[in-house]
Amino acid sequence: MYQKATLDNGLRIVTRTMPQTQSVSICIFVAVGSRYETNSQAGISHFVEHMLFRGTERRPTSKDISEAIERVGGVLNGGTDRETTVYWCKVACPHFELAMGVLSDMLINSKLDKDDIEKERQIIIEEINMSYDDPSSKAGILIEKLLWPGDPLGRDIAGTKKAVSAINRDDLAEYIRRQYVPSETVLSIAGGVEHGEAAEAVKRCLGGWAAAGKHRKHKPFEERSYKRVEIETREIEQTHICLALPGLSLFDPFRFTLDMLNVALGSGMSSRLFSVVRDKLGLAYNVQSYVDHLSDTGSLMVYAGVDSAKAELALKAIITELMRFREEAISADELSKVKEMSKGQLVLRLEDSRHMAGWLGGQEIRAGRILTVDEVGNIVDAVTASDIQHVAGRLIDISRMRLAVVGPVKEPCGLRELVAG
Repeated sequence: MYQKATLDNGLRIVTRTMPQTQSVSICIFVAVGSRYETNSQAGISHFVEHMLFRGTERRPTSKDISEAIERVGGVLNGGTDRETTVYWCKVACPHFELAMGVLSDMLINSKLDKDDIEKERQIIIEEINMSYDDPSSKAGILIEKLLWPGDPLGRDIAGTKKAVSAINRDDLAEYIRRQYVPSETVLSIAGGVEHGEAAEAVKRCLGGWAAAGKHRKHKPFEERSYKRVEIETREIEQTHICLALPGLSLFDPFRFTLDMLNVALGSGMSSRLFSVVRDKLGLAYNVQSYVDHLSDTGSLMVYAGVDSAKAELALKAIITELMRFREEAISADELSKVKEMSKGQLVLRLEDSRHMAGWLGGQEIRAGRILTVDEVGNIVDAVTASDIQHVAGRLIDISRMRLAVVGPVKEPCGLRELVAG
């Protein structure tokens, strides 16, 4: 399924040859994200990610970087999460060496030009403003604060405007020096390239990259007393609801069971939430659920945008569907559908070299172990109805629910009472 090598500097390389594709994708995963930041650094991981696209000595401007890839029809991007930052590129196979050169140049040779820093600072502040202006995004920000109160996990990944406004060039350079080290980086490659060729290209570009500082780990999450409901009144057309529960970590043996519960609950147009809240009751255009697995915690979340006059009815229906998993075992027919849907969606995603590179690198950087598609399929097939009911009994409890609401909601409101237990 894949091959792996480690350079002398500790950089891990994972490859998967996909002879049927004419593309190749490269992902560089760095083990750093928003939960590694102090309050005064809030947003610096995301700021660094932006700055690495701004220019190097060889490619002085952001246009030089993007044009190098786009002129051959490729795609270049990045992203910051709570525990990882990724830079990726997808090109046609003949341009693999070019893509490898551009990404490695960005990674280790960023100029961090002061003028560019000021421009990017304003861009990030506008990104934060955009998230806060969007009611569905704001509901997501509020629910994370309720899930992980007083912890970096509960902050917006983009940070705060106050912190972003204070970050300077020395802060960025020191953060890169300390956190961007080869031993905490995974480079994954998938597509029409052989392992040997890929590994040699990586060695040429990054074999001389040496750690300049000691990587600082994040603090483990500690449960704290918390408020459970946050309501922000806005005069808008819809009420945006986020209902969440603490979930399971990446290393919990039942995490795949929770994934399957989530598929049944709110993944796709045949899910329980879609069937009941949208099709049967006509309360929402968009209703869905998500799970997130972090190294030591996780979440199960439901989002719906609903008619404000019917928000209580919608929330009550969502809670009812959640509680059903505790109260009754999933049927054999639904369990079979969920299993085949889970396996099928994974197979379809991994036909694309970009998703394959992300699948390999993401597992290696976060878990230190890569499960193959067959191994995941075997885990999924082994899940029973009683396993799902067990996980539901462990997690789904009114007293553990958090609720974030953004919309024209007047206080006092019945939405609070529905999660009061």
